[in-house]
Amino acid sequence: MSSETSTPYTPASTSISVAGNETVSLADKIKKYDTAKLIEYLQGQKEELNGGDLFDLTEERLRSVGLDLGPAMRLVKFAKECKDKKLRSFPSYKTKKELGEVLEKYGIVSRDITRIPQFIPSTHNINESAPEFKLCIDDILRGIKNMGPVVDSNEAMRCEYISTILHTAVSILGDLVITPQTNIIGEENTGRVDYAIKKIISEMLEEIICITEGKQNQVTICICQNLLQCRSACDMNINMNKKKRKVDDAFDPDYDYVYGIVSTGTDWYFILHSTDGIYSTSRTEYRISLTEDTLKDDTELRKNVKRVLEVIVGLLKDRAVGSEKPATKKRRVEEIIKKK
Repeated sequence: MSSETSTPYTPASTSISVAGNETVSLADKIKKYDTAKLIEYLQGQKEELNGGDLFDLTEERLRSVGLDLGPAMRLVKFAKECKDKKLRSFPSYKTKKELGEVLEKYGIVSRDITRIPQFIPSTHNINESAPEFKLCIDDILRGIKNMGPVVDSNEAMRCEYISTILHTAVSILGDLVITPQTNIIGEENTGRVDYAIKKIISEMLEEIICITEGKQNQVTICICQNLLQCRSACDMNINMNKKKRKVDDAFDPDYDYVYGIVSTGTDWYFILHSTDGIYSTSRTEYRISLTEDTLKDDTELRKNVKRVLEVIVGLLKDRAVGSEKPATKKRRVEEIIKKK
């Protein structure tokens, strides 16, 4: 939904927030760490640092807080690298050629989304008599009555229905939060995503488990953007986990996976993005008809909403209740992609 273009990498905040309104200044961090540890810390926190202070670091200012010449020069070099680095925005990917370039990074030589390896999503049985499901159906019917059918409708209207279904899924599980228009910053790409669903780990930590992108049409391009969004979310999760975990796992400590959802409100596609590869449901139809006919008979609407909800809740449950350890995540993905 965004209209962002490629922008220079500019971190967001001058101080590091540690608890509530408590902050730690960059100068305090410089004094606390030795040079190697400080650079490692800044690399992990770069999306939270203020571009002004970080980019304006000079050897003189660093020497004034007690750093020797060599370490000061290395820190200034790091600040310059951050300033020079440009992250491409998600919405700037608009063509099938760019889709092909993205897929090629995953070893898929094609511009066809059906060539992405398929997976069978985990599902969670939804009781149609559950209050969350009844409220979801009522909200959808109310939307069709008040706004009209989805056919030829704009993106904002379609996102009304997407939001209803996502909120229903989150309310069924609990202990998750959904945040619209969330800013995601990865190693190569950045931008806002329509919806990010996060697992609450502690008062200070949240882990992104699902990224959803809504579109009026152009599903192929939307899937391309969602792949990049999920990859960037994995980058953020990995950086967060590095801060709180000892590197003692049997598997790669940099492993993570995130689910993606692409929807027009009527058509729904699901993505599993792991550090090792990508998988989708692009050959399977998940469709919810949002026409005026449903106001007369909502039988098909209920059946199809239930089917989509069971997938979404199943994916969120799989990602939310599992262990945070990379080794466990990797084994879980291996189990998922083996299902046929």
